[in-house]
Amino acid sequence: MELSNLREHYDKGELLESDLLADPIQLFMLWLEAAIAADNVPEPNMMVLATSFKGQPSSRAVLLKGLEPSGFIFYTNYHSRKAREILDNPKVSVSFNWLAMHRQVRIEGIAEKISKEKSTKYFQSRPKGSQIGAWASQQSAVIFGREVLEEAVERLNEEYKNQEILPKPPNWGGFMVQPNTIEFWQGRRSRLHDRLVYKKHPQKNMWETSRLAP
Repeated sequence: MELSNLREHYDKGELLESDLLADPIQLFMLWLEAAIAADNVPEPNMMVLATSFKGQPSSRAVLLKGLEPSGFIFYTNYHSRKAREILDNPKVSVSFNWLAMHRQVRIEGIAEKISKEKSTKYFQSRPKGSQIGAWASQQSAVIFGREVLEEAVERLNEEYKNQEILPKPPNWGGFMVQPNTIEFWQGRRSRLHDRLVYKKHPQKNMWETSRLAP
C-alpha cells in the first residue's frame, strides 16, 4: 500500500474571520444544515467522541441527537464504557468530519447527564426496534455469542408485542457536551487550511476567537 502517495486536494471553500458569528453553536448549526443538505455526506450527525480513564483515551462514533444553545446531546447506556469514563472524568472531545465538504469541527468541553424526563421523551420517540435493542443490550459487557442478544430481543418482542412505546431502561439516557472550545476547519489548497477557533472566556462568559496555523 503506497499510503504516502495518497493525496486529496482541498478546494471546496474558505473560512475567513468575516464568516464567523458571535455564537459558535449558531455557526455549527449552519455547517450542519449544509452537511445535511449535501447529497454526498453520509450520516452528517455522526461524531467521534473521545473520553479518557486514568490517562488512557478511547474514542468511538456516536450520533448527535440534540443541539441546544448550551451544548451537544447524545444518548447511550449509562453502564457503557464511554458513560463510565465520562462519569469518572467529564472532560471530553468531539469531532465532526464532513470530508466530502472538506470540513471538520472539533469540540472540547464537559459532558453531563441530561434530565430523566428529556431522556425518556427521546427514548420513546425512537422506533420500537431501537427501544427493544436498548433493553436487550448491556452495552460494553462481555457476552458469549450473538445468540444472547437475539434471545433477549425475541423475549422482549413477545413481552411488548402489544406495545409500541416501551418504558425507558433505568440505565439509559443522554449526555450533553457543554463546549469551552470549538474549532472550525476548512480544507484549503497546499495544506494551508483555515482553522478558526472559539474559546469561552471563563470570567467574561463570552467567546473569543483566533486563527491557528494549519
